[in-house]
Amino acid sequence: MKLFLLSCLALVCYAENTKHTPPKVQVYSRNPGEFGQKNVLICHVSGFHPPDITIQLMKGEEELKDANQTDLAFKEDWHFHLTKSVFFTPQHEEAYICKVTHGNKVSKYTWETNM
Repeated sequence: MKLFLLSCLALVCYAENTKHTPPKVQVYSRNPGEFGQKNVLICHVSGFHPPDITIQLMKGEEELKDANQTDLAFKEDWHFHLTKSVFFTPQHEEAYICKVTHGNKVSKYTWETNM
């Protein structure tokens, strides 16, 4: 019985520490957007748990090639953060998307060039 209670306590503690926290997402460019000028598209994802996450940088429905991603990092409270970036040249009326898949939820965040 004692072993059963200890197992239950361990399970509750584990469940408490593995709560699902959705990511906070920021999509922005390194420099102010200018059409036809090379820039860097950045998608910063933070505050999420568990760490099962995928980030895709896209132009419309097409994934941008040669994107760089930081190593997965976490804070003391076990919430993670990650950044993905890619060089791009914005053109008039194009939509750039940061597609984030966390667990089974997919969200899209847009950076538009309709300045």
